[in-house]
Amino acid sequence: MPAMLVYLWRRARRDPLYFQRLGQRFGRHAPRDTAHVWVHAVSLGELRSAVPLIRAFLDRGEHVVTTHFTPAGLREAEKTFAPEIAAGRLSAVYVPFDYGLAFRRFFRAFRPKFGLVMEVEFWPSMITASRRAELPLYLCNGQYPVKSFTRDREKFLSPALLVPGFAGVMVKSDLQAERFRSLGQKNVSVTGEMRFEQPIPGAHLSAAHAARATLAGDRRVITLASVIEGEEELFVETVKSVSKRAFIVFVPRAPERFDAVAERLAQAGLRFARRSAILDDTLALTETPQIDVLLGDSLGEMYFYLAMGDLSVTGGGFHPRGSHNIIEPLALGKPVIVGPETWTIEYPATEAIAAGVARQVNADDLANALLSNDQPSKEQIDAFLADHAGAVEKTLRTLAGWGVSG
Repeated sequence: MPAMLVYLWRRARRDPLYFQRLGQRFGRHAPRDTAHVWVHAVSLGELRSAVPLIRAFLDRGEHVVTTHFTPAGLREAEKTFAPEIAAGRLSAVYVPFDYGLAFRRFFRAFRPKFGLVMEVEFWPSMITASRRAELPLYLCNGQYPVKSFTRDREKFLSPALLVPGFAGVMVKSDLQAERFRSLGQKNVSVTGEMRFEQPIPGAHLSAAHAARATLAGDRRVITLASVIEGEEELFVETVKSVSKRAFIVFVPRAPERFDAVAERLAQAGLRFARRSAILDDTLALTETPQIDVLLGDSLGEMYFYLAMGDLSVTGGGFHPRGSHNIIEPLALGKPVIVGPETWTIEYPATEAIAAGVARQVNADDLANALLSNDQPSKEQIDAFLADHAGAVEKTLRTLAGWGVSG
């Protein structure tokens, strides 16, 4: 506990919200009169994948509580569900620290009917406290990436040992189902990927169209999305080699990298501007500089950046840490390029590459791939999306089949 508090305090030097609302970290809340559906989405990506499912519960008249570890996830929930929060139908809070007493307090306050843990979060006390409270806790939109799966099976004290503690798991693909069954989980259902059903903000699309026309003209526009530390040099060098023929939207993954990437772009002699300097809060241009690179130094506006592009490169895949998801650009009808390290997104990367809507390249081939005219059609991408839709409905049907009301 002291170590965790020190960690939050250190993170709060960059984002003060980390060290605020500490009572929530200990499970302290005013008691609610209504039982809630509980959705745990640890950070921004997990919350976004859960939005369609949360909407489905709200449409059924349920009260919902979402829990998050990071301020990014909490802020996104408060922004996305602001009307429901104001109406008292949804609460967005920090997840309790992982010990039994904190979760017991949380359970007393919100009286959850059942819990849904998004993606791949195995918290020992969360699972054991739920079992002791006879609260069904399910893994939802689940996956066990191959490197983590292989590593954890070799550990003595392994997160894999917690898998049978869930009341059931709902996973993205048949391959993921096999992994969870091999770990002793008997209730396994393949429900697909909810990110295919994420809402797309229309305001971002119209703003992207206007910004592109003004900044890029008739040039090809390439979005470098969620670039992580460790591959920034590769991307900056690639931008230098293609900037005479294409306009680049460069979006770092982490806010703390915004200044460092700006410095690298300046050192490379590239003409660039920061989003924060030339666009207002509505994403309207406040000035029109002559630039070749737009640095996306903001959070929560990825659809705007992706919509500007003709194609997208998903960051993380040129680093052992692994690629970030490719669904958002595909949902906009944009072809995707990924690096060699796609183990973190086995599904849907394997299927997307096989369908020809995503292309996997190594670092040496990246520049040529960006300028290639051999790109999939929008019809190919639409067909791929149609083949992989319906995860929310499958999840609701699975829960009903397991006897869960909500």
